[in-house]
Amino acid sequence: MIPLIAARDLRSLFVSPLAWTILAIVEALLAYLFLGQVDFFLQIQPRLAGLENAPGVTEVVVSPLFGNAAMVMLLVVPMVTMRLLSDERRNLTMPLLLSAPVSMTQIVLGKYLGVIGFLALMLLLLALMPLALLLGGGLDFGMLAGCLLGLLLLLGSFAAIGLFMSSLTTQPTIAAISTFGVLLLLWIVDWNRAPAGDGDGSGLLGYLSMTRHYEALLQGSFNSADVVYYLLIIVGFLVLAIRRLDADRLQH
Repeated sequence: MIPLIAARDLRSLFVSPLAWTILAIVEALLAYLFLGQVDFFLQIQPRLAGLENAPGVTEVVVSPLFGNAAMVMLLVVPMVTMRLLSDERRNLTMPLLLSAPVSMTQIVLGKYLGVIGFLALMLLLLALMPLALLLGGGLDFGMLAGCLLGLLLLLGSFAAIGLFMSSLTTQPTIAAISTFGVLLLLWIVDWNRAPAGDGDGSGLLGYLSMTRHYEALLQGSFNSADVVYYLLIIVGFLVLAIRRLDADRLQH
């Protein structure tokens, strides 16, 4: 049942002109940023040739590209997830969904996997850009793998938060704004942190910060703690969405 729900939601996304518009604009914007980083690398390449341990094309082009992609997705994912459950409430189809012979876990996971399929397509198209650099040189595949893993986990976290926020309201716009607010808070939570070692508070804010965990993966530094952080966010918000639907089912 989960694959059926996921396929249905994925098809509904591609039926909507909003999804195609988002896909086209995001890929065009990221392609522009990618070409800008390539041009910058070509300008500084003669100076890098004389340096020891000079950064390569992966560090100068690919890692910043994925950093920029995260900022773009911070704005995009709330628009993709805002209708997942809020539309069911607004169109008065939620009672039919709740009365169907499927569990709330299947509904939530199906809708989550549907939107992840769409986001994975965006990630695949993004991955083709750095792979194109193989035509003119080499890449640090370890760092590239870290970038891909980091962005995949980040998008998974964004989608889980957006799904939960969509379960709380009948208005997609409110779901999108509240999702963006939560994501932005987790993104900037430690921007004004005290220097390391000045107290436990800065350590806690540092751990809650999506930026810190993502930057570590962009540098090719794989730490299981960073992966666990994103998995906790994904599982936590999916559980909250399931509990929310369970409460709705009890009311009906």
